[in-house]
Amino acid sequence: MKTLTRFSNTLMERYLPDPYIFVAILTLLVFGLGVGLTDSSPLDMVVYWGDGFWGLLAFTMQMVIVLVAGHVLASSPVFKKLLSTMARGAKSPGSAILLVTFVSLIACWINWGFGLVIGALFAKEIARQLPGVDYRLLIASAYSGFIVWHGGLGGSIPLSIATEGHPFAEQIGIIATSETIFSTYNLLIVALLIITVPLLNRWMMPKKEDTFIVDPALLVEPTVAEEIGDLTPAAKMENSYVLSILIGALGLVYLGYHFATKGFDLNLNIVNLIFVILGIILHGTPKRFLAAVTNAVKTAGGIIIQFPFYAGIMGMMVTSGLAGLMSEAFVSISNENTFPLFAFYAAGIVNFFVPSGGGQWAVQAPIMLDAAQTLGVSYSKTAMAIAWGDAWTNMIQPFWALPALAIAGLRAKDIMGYCLFVLILSGIVISFGLYFF
Repeated sequence: MKTLTRFSNTLMERYLPDPYIFVAILTLLVFGLGVGLTDSSPLDMVVYWGDGFWGLLAFTMQMVIVLVAGHVLASSPVFKKLLSTMARGAKSPGSAILLVTFVSLIACWINWGFGLVIGALFAKEIARQLPGVDYRLLIASAYSGFIVWHGGLGGSIPLSIATEGHPFAEQIGIIATSETIFSTYNLLIVALLIITVPLLNRWMMPKKEDTFIVDPALLVEPTVAEEIGDLTPAAKMENSYVLSILIGALGLVYLGYHFATKGFDLNLNIVNLIFVILGIILHGTPKRFLAAVTNAVKTAGGIIIQFPFYAGIMGMMVTSGLAGLMSEAFVSISNENTFPLFAFYAAGIVNFFVPSGGGQWAVQAPIMLDAAQTLGVSYSKTAMAIAWGDAWTNMIQPFWALPALAIAGLRAKDIMGYCLFVLILSGIVISFGLYFF
């Protein structure tokens, strides 16, 4: 295994480009496929790309806040102490890999935004305390937990079809989460991944001479000193705890109202609000909070510039009909028994070009649900097959790794060699669960 992972890492380091180059190549590839395989002209594809380019602006801002607010929260004194205490549970490099993977898997199953940030922050803190651990594998382990997100409590597809008035309600009705997230086969898949992925990551630990060790001093978050002496009225407000407490109280009251009236609705906006409000409270003064924000924003550049390009790719894929062609190709070779499996594989391929769970569902659902009806396959299992396909190839799609990489200060090529093996293992586990159960 060490030989295989060394080869995979070397391959990724030599040939996997920066995520911006990756998305630029994907853009040109989809453009060419759209012209060659659909009735779209080159000008049509350009228009589809331009019309879709700003289609993810709201989501892009959400992801920037996930990254920035999570980073701000982690740099607060209280949260630093909490992460430090948890990190002491790792007594050796091997136990560190197991612990980070397990924490990330559980956190991502609860909520993907929460898990992405917490996993990376926890891994970074362990690397600071345990210098002998391979930093690249540690961050890859944190990101590998993301594999379970669409089978968890925050899965966008199962939650969508459980909501009244969803786009396909007339065809499939309302499908309760007991048939999707809490179905036997889905819980089995999640359980198997929670058991096997940590063990796989532990198995991939490199030899001592190949271990990538980062200087712990580089992982320390900067602190902001308090101003002392005579302060102007403006400086007094900037260093006052009162304003932070009042704003924090406002946020906490709203969060309490939200959970009291809507139950455990941990959507992305609520996760972001939790991070922001806790960051304000735990930093104490507005000055320290704003300084932490300024430091965190420096890591958000990749998300800001790359997500619009993915939105442009989605525009070309959807409007040209290219995503539909890919889905139909798999449907054409399916039968009642193999359909969930091929729906999973089709979703995995489409996810390279449409790396958004909601967007992918909108593209594939009309084709896959009609096919499921024709073949007599349950709508709930069809939906979960697409959901798992969307989660599966995220392991080698840099789109979702950007927040974790920004927190860690690494490049995609640093972790994708390890994530490739997580892709292989999870593909086997998910295929087993979908086919035999």
